[in-house]
Amino acid sequence: TCSDMVPMKSRPQLVSITVFGGIGDGKTLNTDAFKRAIKWIAHHRRGGGTQLYIPAGVWLTESFNLTSHMTLFLAKDATIQATQDTSTWPLIDPLPSYGRGRELPGGRFMSFLHGDGLHDVIITGENGTIDGRGDVWWNMWRERTLQFTRPNLLEFMNSKDIIISNVILKNSPFWTVHPVYCSNVVIRYTTILAPHDSPNTDGIDPDSSSNVCIEDCYIATGDDLVAIKSGWDQYGIAYGRPSSGITIRRLTGSTPFAGIAIGSEMSGGVENVLAEDVTIYNSGFGINLKTTIGRGGIIKNITVSGLYVANVRKAIRIAGNVGDHPDDGFDPDAVPIVNGITIKDVRGVDVLQPGSIEGIKSSPFTQICLSNINIPIGTAWKCSDISGVAQSVYPWPCSNLIGIQG
Repeated sequence: TCSDMVPMKSRPQLVSITVFGGIGDGKTLNTDAFKRAIKWIAHHRRGGGTQLYIPAGVWLTESFNLTSHMTLFLAKDATIQATQDTSTWPLIDPLPSYGRGRELPGGRFMSFLHGDGLHDVIITGENGTIDGRGDVWWNMWRERTLQFTRPNLLEFMNSKDIIISNVILKNSPFWTVHPVYCSNVVIRYTTILAPHDSPNTDGIDPDSSSNVCIEDCYIATGDDLVAIKSGWDQYGIAYGRPSSGITIRRLTGSTPFAGIAIGSEMSGGVENVLAEDVTIYNSGFGINLKTTIGRGGIIKNITVSGLYVANVRKAIRIAGNVGDHPDDGFDPDAVPIVNGITIKDVRGVDVLQPGSIEGIKSSPFTQICLSNINIPIGTAWKCSDISGVAQSVYPWPCSNLIGIQG
């Protein structure tokens, strides 16, 4: 289980946000209280760290940075709530593996809760809530009045030994949880919510990160529930940091897009991914592996085992022609490689199309292995530029895959 990767720990020191002047009335701005608390914790980081206790109440604040060796503990009925005054939001540099903001050229707004270069951070509690109140940002996106890329709800950069558990994360302005250039990240017993029509509110996006474990989560948002990434075209190729060792277990949820996605930004590579016991309903896709010419990189050794889909457009999609580019500087010869994709033990009801697996002519997708898939439906699979094997798949997938009896 995830708990073996980063053990949960108790802190020798406990301090409440109220000690630093915090007032949880939903009106008072608590930015200074949070910043004072974080500064105090950073100063007293020796000896095992500190728990910052957030009691019941609504704690309104601007975005702020976390620090190492701390636990942010949200009590029952505690909500840390983001201000909707977007003018107070700090701008930070674009990620080097993206070369620019994901939505717009230039920098990007800092995440609501942010950490860079941190070690040993826990966000947990009694199912308290972190609320990004993202509707003001979604409306700016719809009205095309954004000047820079929207903020994530939680982002950790260049950090290790991170735990997020037993919290509710909702209404992110953009992606909800974004560990980027991180290692040893555990996200479990976490609920992530955003309206189905909220733009780009991905649930969890491990990005150029290693040893990430996602377990026992319920996610219902406006975009991919889990999307594994590793940088964008020439910038991701140059940065060269893959996502690897990603484990997803007992994920349940719904989205207009995909339950589990890989890409389309995967230029640093994505490898050694295991997803098991996944339930996706009222959604676009169960699994969506997406890339395109110009990405470069390699997607390999991906296993999905135990996927149940209900009322989805397509159970399985693997596509070599999906994704936009940061600018015109991408290399048209940077062709991604997809090799070693195993999808097994899949059941579906109310599925419009079982699947499509469409590789790239100049770089066919290889070692695609499908087994024990049952999706009772009349329409056929779509396949092109792939090779591999299929066993006990209904309806029968495609002539490109060699059938194995058994």
